[in-house]
Amino acid sequence: MDLLTGISTRRSVRKFTDQAVGETNLRTILDAGFCAPSARNLRPRHFVVVDNHELRREVAALAPNYGRLNDATAAIIVCGDSSIQETQEFLIEDCSASVQNMLLAIHGLGLGAVWCGVKFDSDGAKALARTLQLPSKVRPIAIIALGHPAETPDVPDRYDEDKVHWNGF
Repeated sequence: MDLLTGISTRRSVRKFTDQAVGETNLRTILDAGFCAPSARNLRPRHFVVVDNHELRREVAALAPNYGRLNDATAAIIVCGDSSIQETQEFLIEDCSASVQNMLLAIHGLGLGAVWCGVKFDSDGAKALARTLQLPSKVRPIAIIALGHPAETPDVPDRYDEDKVHWNGF
C-alpha cells in the first residue's frame, strides 16, 4: 500500500489470532522504529521484544492498560535511555516517533497493533522495568501489542477543519 493510504487507514487492533508474527516481520518492524527521527539525532531508544507467551501474560498483569498483551502474539516495549537523552520530553518524543513508525510498518505488513501507554514513573512503569530487568537509566515509554488481526476496525475520516488554524490560532 502507498504511504498516505497506510497513514489514513491504520487503526488500533485489539483482537488477534493465535498465528505467530515471525522473526522476519519483527525485524522489519524494529528497523522502522530505528528509522524514526530523534532530537539532536541522539537515538536513545531501545526495544524489548516479548514473544514469550508466559512473559507477555506477566507483563499484562502489571497494569490495567497492559492487558492487551494477553491477546497479542508479540509485544514490543519501547524504552528510552535517559543517560543518552536527558531531557524527559525529548526522550518521550523520540520514543513516540519510533512507536508511530512501527505502527505504520505493522499495518503495512498486514498485521495489527495497539499502542498501550506507559505512564512515566508510575507503579506500572516501575514494575515493567523490574520485570524486564531494564538498566536504571532505561525507562519504558510505550508498549505495542501486535499480531495477526482478528478484527477489521472501521476507517472513518478524521480530518477536522475546526482544528486547523492557519498562521495563528
